[in-house]
Amino acid sequence: MKRVVVGLSGGVDSSVAAYLLKEQGYEVIGLFMKNWHDDSVTISNECPWLEDSNDALLVAEKLGIPFQTVDLSLQYKEKIVDYMFNEYQQGRTPNPDVLCNREIKFDVFMKIALSLGADYVATGHYCRKGEINKDGKLVYQLLAGKDGNKDQSYFLCQLSQEQLTKSLFPIGELTKPEVREIAMQIDLVTAEKKDSQGLCFIGKVRLPEFLQQQLKPKEGLIYEIEATNSIYNKPIPEFNSLEEQLAYDAKGISYFPELGKIVGKHQGAHYYTIGQRKGLNVGGTKEALFIIATDVKSNAIYTGQGANHPGLYKKTLKVQSSEIHWIREDLALKNGESMKVLARIRYRQELQNATLYQFESGLYVSFDEPQSAITEGQFVAWNIEDELVGSGVIS
Repeated sequence: MKRVVVGLSGGVDSSVAAYLLKEQGYEVIGLFMKNWHDDSVTISNECPWLEDSNDALLVAEKLGIPFQTVDLSLQYKEKIVDYMFNEYQQGRTPNPDVLCNREIKFDVFMKIALSLGADYVATGHYCRKGEINKDGKLVYQLLAGKDGNKDQSYFLCQLSQEQLTKSLFPIGELTKPEVREIAMQIDLVTAEKKDSQGLCFIGKVRLPEFLQQQLKPKEGLIYEIEATNSIYNKPIPEFNSLEEQLAYDAKGISYFPELGKIVGKHQGAHYYTIGQRKGLNVGGTKEALFIIATDVKSNAIYTGQGANHPGLYKKTLKVQSSEIHWIREDLALKNGESMKVLARIRYRQELQNATLYQFESGLYVSFDEPQSAITEGQFVAWNIEDELVGSGVIS
């Protein structure tokens, strides 16, 4: 009988995942990860992890499976929290959920599970695992979840073949309403529990307050750049190669104060991200102001009015060579090769037509249509149909 360790988070998805595995005849063990216990930054007096671990325990009792809690807060601080502070400090916007899956759930947590004699680790993610035979070798696929509204394959875009080999996604074939329905039928305490928001496992955290613990406020200026600014109509130079052109397109525009007018002050460029429009506290503009660029060196924020401002849009992005990750290693591009794919630069974005171009210097992702708010530090993931085959950090 195969043994599976389920990461019980105290939510409905992982609860139903555990139930389905038990029904399928696996020996199931529930494990709750405690990743955070600095109560100084959680909002109000809600203590989400306590409530969640309690719900996880009740679910395990109901299903009649053994349950324990593991404290991974030290690893979480090192691998996720410190990394986040560092990224924000350098003016990038990290994605803690993708990292949490790569570094914690499918690494630290998986090693603990395997040490308990588990054959597999299962989570409540809305995605599916496929397998194909390629040149006599078994290759695993990461496929989109059946529920188009909830497909979470993007969050797992950094998994490896080795991690997929040992992973199970029991609810990938179901929609969220079906999952809730099952939870109600078997009377699970989590059946009607709202989905958790906020950082993976930290609970409800106000990001600026969280960042302020480490990144000191530093007053700077907010500039507004007019959509009609001549910088958006500069003649395009002649290129000697496709690589040169892609590099030019990916670089985007460099802003400096003389291009705009001062419209307000902020408390630190490192708290803000491209495409953001809340939290600027600048009024009196006809349309909402969106951040089009931040400069942490000069501590300046550049904004433009409206969601269609040309400063928000770019067609091409670059992934540094060291940050290119193929789940399907057998499909990895060699230098000089290209591939048509469907790509997205954030969770829940519709898949977009794009082409990958691989060079010695890195990988370019060139979209057919300009994309809004391509943000450094976030992940771009690319698919072939409903299979996520690779990803990388936007540079």
